Parts: sequence; C-alpha cells; structure tokens
Amino acid sequence: MNTNIYASPQATLENESAAIVPLTMKQLLFSFQGRIGRKAFWLTTLIATVVASLIIGAIFTGLAYTEISETGLIFILAILYIPMTWIGLAIQLKRWHDRNKSGWWVLIMFVPVIGPLWALIETGFLAGSPAANDYGSPSA
Repeated sequence: MNTNIYASPQATLENESAAIVPLTMKQLLFSFQGRIGRKAFWLTTLIATVVASLIIGAIFTGLAYTEISETGLIFILAILYIPMTWIGLAIQLKRWHDRNKSGWWVLIMFVPVIGPLWALIETGFLAGSPAANDYGSPSA
C-alpha cells in the first residue's frame, strides 16, 4: 500500500492479464471477438485488398476468353463481395475493440463524409489500450 497521501489512487482490474494473446488466421479474418493492433489491421487490410484485386483482375481477364453474361458476372462478383465484406467488418470491429469501444462504432461509416474519416483516424492511426480492456487482452 502506498503511504503517500498525495499519490493518485491506484486500481487493479480483476481479470487483468499482461499476456499477449495470439490469434489464429481463422479468428483474425472471421471472428468478431478479440482485439487487434494497428499493424495487424493495416497488414490484413492491405493483403485482403491485393487478393481481391487479383481475383477481380483474373475474372475480367478471363472474360476476354469466355462468353459470360452480365448476370453471371454479377453473380461471380457477389460471391467475392460477401466474404470480403465479412472480413472487413471483422477486422474493423476488432480494431474498435482495441480502442475499448463497442463494435457498433463500425456504423459510423454511414455518416456522410465525417464518418469514414473518423473511422480511419480512430482505427488506423490511434493506438489501442496497452493493457487488458473490456474486450480482452491485446493480441499479437
């Protein structure tokens, strides 16, 4: 106990864990629970964007050699869109958790102009909680 009467009060968390929890690839890409840091957020976003661009490029390159209707093209792109949206939401939600904010903050993207800018600053540039928070321990 600190005997200095002028020291600020210190509190300890009941479930505080200093251990960094590693996430599997499945947890990183598809789970809506846990936390990720800025580095994992940017790397995962970059890799997902490159993979999606390569797949879309391959689809459009293949269109030159095949006869696919517009409906078929829309169906193929919709199949790609669904998992990419899921992965994007999972990554951003975990990043909001790292900032010790609810995952519902992902809805700020629907606010015109300021929403995407706010989300970019919060999730992309501001540091998360260094210790355990309401959403668990930091992940590697």
